Amino acid sequence: MPNYKLMYFNLRGRAEIIRYLFAYSDIKYEDHRIEQADWPKIKPTIPFGKIPILEVDGVTLHQSLAIARYLAKETGLAGQTPLEQALVDAIVDTIDDFMSLFPWGEKNQDVKQQTFNDLLTNTAPGLLRDLDSFLGDNKWLVGKSVTWADFYWDVCSTTLLFLKPGLADNYPKLLALKESVQALPAIAAWIQRRPKTTL
Repeated sequence: MPNYKLMYFNLRGRAEIIRYLFAYSDIKYEDHRIEQADWPKIKPTIPFGKIPILEVDGVTLHQSLAIARYLAKETGLAGQTPLEQALVDAIVDTIDDFMSLFPWGEKNQDVKQQTFNDLLTNTAPGLLRDLDSFLGDNKWLVGKSVTWADFYWDVCSTTLLFLKPGLADNYPKLLALKESVQALPAIAAWIQRRPKTTL
């Protein structure tokens, strides 16, 4: 088994999908969390200057979704066929396209709040409608078993529902999917023991 070291802030953020994959697959890793105040001096030492990064036996991977995709393939959570894997990737990218619209680092709080409100009020419903249609009457987003697309929906919707409780109330099947992910014993255990953070 490789030695894994994950580096990110003490947040769920862009690293949580990676932590879900480790938790579900019961893979040991170092969850190295850095403080925001220390980031300016650490940043120049990081390839491409962004986190999360995952060190795999000394090889540094960057980009959260590339890391997650690597782990998903290693652990059988990427989809059972090439076509399923493409569908999983498409769903993850669709959700991530939306999450990336939020100005997480905006310093002007009025601008930030206005943009967040606009995205949650005017853009999110279309995403939820499309995801609900894609899910249909299935238990999981792709195929007959859980994939990292289901994990990514849970990770991102947790943040969205913190920002706007009730956002998904009109989509009970999406909420049921979220519950199915959180009911998986390894994920439930991780949620219980992970550090409590807002985002």
